Amino acid sequence: MLRLVLPKGSLERQTLQLFDDADLAVLRNSDVDYRATIDDPRVDEVRILRPQEIPQYVAEGRFDVGITGRDWIEERNVDVVTLTELHYSKATARPIRVVLAVAADDPATAVTDLRAGTVVHTEYPELTRRYFAKHGVEADVQLSYGATEAKVPDIADAVVEISETGRALRAAGLRILDTMLVSYTELIANPAAAQDPDKRKAMEQIQILLSGALEARGRVLIKLNVDAPDLDAVIALLPALKSPTVSKLFGEDGYAVETVVAKAEINTLIPALKDAGAMGIIELPLSKIVH
Repeated sequence: MLRLVLPKGSLERQTLQLFDDADLAVLRNSDVDYRATIDDPRVDEVRILRPQEIPQYVAEGRFDVGITGRDWIEERNVDVVTLTELHYSKATARPIRVVLAVAADDPATAVTDLRAGTVVHTEYPELTRRYFAKHGVEADVQLSYGATEAKVPDIADAVVEISETGRALRAAGLRILDTMLVSYTELIANPAAAQDPDKRKAMEQIQILLSGALEARGRVLIKLNVDAPDLDAVIALLPALKSPTVSKLFGEDGYAVETVVAKAEINTLIPALKDAGAMGIIELPLSKIVH
């Protein structure tokens, strides 16, 4: 039913791991194969291509669904439907920023301070041209094929580059002048395909599986028993997605409690629960959390 395109390159490993976690394992003959399959009746075709190309191909209807970054959607300036953002992990929950940077000693404090004819190198020429046109600045925008931050000041006056913290740009002697775009990884769809009831239903179901797998990352299920006098003290220690589930134990003056907590807290939480009177504490891994 769905033709799916996934990103090759920096997002490839994380994307394939996410699909595996969502029980949508991507199968291919080798790590360099551009064609793959998913053993699922909702997916007819899987292709693995560069994220720069994916927005265009999805917009044209070559694929129904794809994964790429907001930066490439804006660069291509095409019409696609965003189904959801995909924050692959705590590390990638921080978005990348597309920034305008100049030499650290450049007197400019805003884009409008840049002189007419400023030479700007970037991997995002169309996005950059629209940005400068919006601010009324005439710039000579040139496509860069990499090592963009190394081109100031000898080859370019400014660069438009991606950054998470700005550390690499500072190390290269550059200063961020403006953030042009904040970009997350997105699950996108072709507008016509998204209007088809059967395809839309399949898209929503796959989105649920992917989002559920992401939600479960870094979380565990805690189960425990506790006597009635200690219940309030134990409950007070438990962070939860909502409220802990508390059930009366049959034939006993005690309760069974379960809740979902962050894995990072478990090393201090379990001893604290034990001290507060919890018994029979069980920690279980989670595959998916679907709200």
